[in-house]
Amino acid sequence: MRTRILLVLFVFALAVAGCGSSVAPVSVSVSAVEPLPAGATEFTATAPAAGNADCDREASWRPGPLPPPGAMPPGSTMAAIAERGRLIAGVDQNTDLFGSRNPATGQLEGFDIDIAREIARAIFGDPDRIQLRVVNAKERESVLQSGEVDVVVRTYSITCEREELVDFSTVYFNAHQKVLTVKGSGIDSFQALSGKRVCAVSGTTSLAKLYELNPPPKVFGATTWTDCLLMLQQGQVDAISTDDAVLKGLAHQDPNVEVVGDSVAVEPYGIGVNKEHEDLVRFVNGVLEQIREDGTWQRLYEARLQELGPSPGPPEPRYKD
Repeated sequence: MRTRILLVLFVFALAVAGCGSSVAPVSVSVSAVEPLPAGATEFTATAPAAGNADCDREASWRPGPLPPPGAMPPGSTMAAIAERGRLIAGVDQNTDLFGSRNPATGQLEGFDIDIAREIARAIFGDPDRIQLRVVNAKERESVLQSGEVDVVVRTYSITCEREELVDFSTVYFNAHQKVLTVKGSGIDSFQALSGKRVCAVSGTTSLAKLYELNPPPKVFGATTWTDCLLMLQQGQVDAISTDDAVLKGLAHQDPNVEVVGDSVAVEPYGIGVNKEHEDLVRFVNGVLEQIREDGTWQRLYEARLQELGPSPGPPEPRYKD
């Protein structure tokens, strides 16, 4: 009986093996799909109007004498910041050269970060009395209006439309809108973007110029400039267009891309402040005056922005009173 059972099991095993070997494997071919980064989308409508373009966007409140660190005027916005014990600054973490996270230390570094620290130094006498809050481009006005941050120092171009919502310091850096593309792409100017696929960050001034092209490009809005770089690397867009300061930082991350073309727009960077805090705007302008005059601005440029070329020197301030 035992021998018969073993024989039956053996025959069954052979049958199963035979059935398995007689079925040919099915070949399935699936094309690889690279998903768009989270939050990235194609714009189906034209960019919003730039608003009133007749304002003197670079004019800001004139500063008075800077009070010494630790002695902010009673009742001032700066005194409230001093009582809190730290300056809260809205910054970026995805823009090399201006605001990015050092992978070795985990610390945020860049020209904008250094400027924010100079404001903290002027209030406390200590540049480390600061809380750096990462905000994306679309959040800049809202975090100032809500009081979540004291200042925004984040490659923040001054526009007349934005000045209806927040106040700005004097200009501390001038950037120029250009194009980033893959080397050998054939795109060599801003005008060559007509009909192409172009990425820009949602909520930035870079979008308006793109829609002036005829025919306009197919525009994709992303959350961060590094998302735009990823889309360019994956072949989902043909180019990125924004400030050359930002584009140089992206090119620093990928040797296969390059900045091309002449400037199509000047982008003056200012420090954003809540419109109810005129005293803080004047104080920040006093800090900017000081770092222009004592060589700090130049030192920070040489430390952070050498890849942009020789220093143009700090922009001259313009005041409205």
